[in-house]
Amino acid sequence: MNEPMLILATFFSAFLTNHFLKMALFASLSASVAGGVVGSYVVVKRIVFISGSIAHSVLGGMGVALYLKRIYNLAWLEPIYGALVAAILSAYLIGWIRLYYRQREDTVIAALWAFGMSVGVIFISLTPGYNVELANFLFGSILWTSKADLYMLLILDVLILAATLLFHSRFLAICFDEEQAALQGQPVKRLYFLLLSLVAVTVVILIQVVGAILVIAILSLPAAIANTFTHRLSKMMVIAVLLGVVISVLGMSLSFFLNWPPGATIALTATALYLLNLIRRKG
Repeated sequence: MNEPMLILATFFSAFLTNHFLKMALFASLSASVAGGVVGSYVVVKRIVFISGSIAHSVLGGMGVALYLKRIYNLAWLEPIYGALVAAILSAYLIGWIRLYYRQREDTVIAALWAFGMSVGVIFISLTPGYNVELANFLFGSILWTSKADLYMLLILDVLILAATLLFHSRFLAICFDEEQAALQGQPVKRLYFLLLSLVAVTVVILIQVVGAILVIAILSLPAAIANTFTHRLSKMMVIAVLLGVVISVLGMSLSFFLNWPPGATIALTATALYLLNLIRRKG
C-alpha cells in the first residue's frame, strides 16, 4: 500500500473509534456543501473581500455574546449566535452603503473589518475567565465541534440549499449582469441583500471549521478551481462541493497524521490544490 493510501486508511480507522474526529469530519463535510454552493456565487460575483470583511466583523458579535453569557449567566447564549447576527448585520450594512450611497466598497470593508475586530477584542477582554473562544475564532475549533454545533451547521446548510434552489436563476442574473436583470424586472436590490445574507451564514459555518483568518481561502479556492473546469454555474457548484469534500478529507487526514492544526491544514490543502491546478493549466 502506497503512503497516501496508508494515511487515509489510518485516518478512517481512527475515525471509526474517535468521537471527536467523527464530529470534526462531519462538520467539515457540512461546511463543504455551504462553501461550494455559496463560494461559487462569491467567485463569480467577485465579492471575495466582502466575505473577508464579514468574517472579521463576526468577532464583535462573538465577543458581545460571550460577555453577556458570562456576566448574566445565560447558558443558552452561544458565541455562534452572536456571530450569526454580526455577520448578517455587517453584510446588510455593506450592501446598503454600496447600493444607496455609492461609496467605495473597499473603504467600507476596511472600516467594518476594523470595527468588528476592535469590538470583539474589547468585549472579550472585559469577559471574566479564560477566553479560549478568541483563539478558536481566529484559527478554528473543529475538533471541539459539539452535537449542537453540528445540528446548527446542518440547519444552516438546508436553508442555504433551499434558498439556492428557489432563487438560483435570479442569482445567476445579478451575478453576471445587474443592469440587464433590472431591465428584466428582477428585484436586484433584494436579491443582492439575500445573496449577502447567504454569504454571511456561510462565513459563520466555515469559521467553525477553519477560523476567521483562513475562511476566505476555504470559501473561494474550491469554487475558483471548479471555475477552471466549467463556466456553467450549476456545474461549478457541484464540482466545488466535491472538491470541498476531497479537501476536507485530505486535510483532516494530514492533520491527524502530522499532528497539525486541522483548520490550517484544510486551508493549506485547498491552497496546494489551487496552485497545482494553476500549474496544470499553464502546462
